Amino acid sequence: MKKFYSLFLIALMGLFVVSCTTDDDRDYTDYDTYPVMKDISGTLSASNGYTINQSINIQSSDVVLVYRNTGTTAAPIWQLLPKTYFLDGGRELDYNFLFNRTAIEIYSEANFDQATMTTAERDEYLSNQQFRVVLVPASQASADIDFSNYGAVERALKLNQKIVN
Repeated sequence: MKKFYSLFLIALMGLFVVSCTTDDDRDYTDYDTYPVMKDISGTLSASNGYTINQSINIQSSDVVLVYRNTGTTAAPIWQLLPKTYFLDGGRELDYNFLFNRTAIEIYSEANFDQATMTTAERDEYLSNQQFRVVLVPASQASADIDFSNYGAVERALKLNQKIVN
């Protein structure tokens, strides 16, 4: 019986030693990313080329979604970009974005000179704009999610727990 316990103890110690060793020569890269959101605010103006820039860090296969708050700070209504607004006089104002692995550029462009907008239009469409950027790993970018519905995206990806400021 003593021999059995001795062998058992040796086997257990061997398991412990093997499980605690690491191969320091190996590089470990974590390709498992999690969805996160980031709020960005700013004013689109001629001085910044009607552009807001933000650094990000994503894998090349990840999906970037951008929403514009069309409500208030207290009661946001998130609308997916790109989006076109049809203003009086046949004028069109577009919001869009570009991104790569390290940066996102949110911008407005129009079929007219944006500097000619009325004060009310500038206040509504250009000044103090709030955007929400959602970084979605490709593995979680399911076709079953209605990306135009921010609430559906938030629930599907559990975003309310993953905001980054």
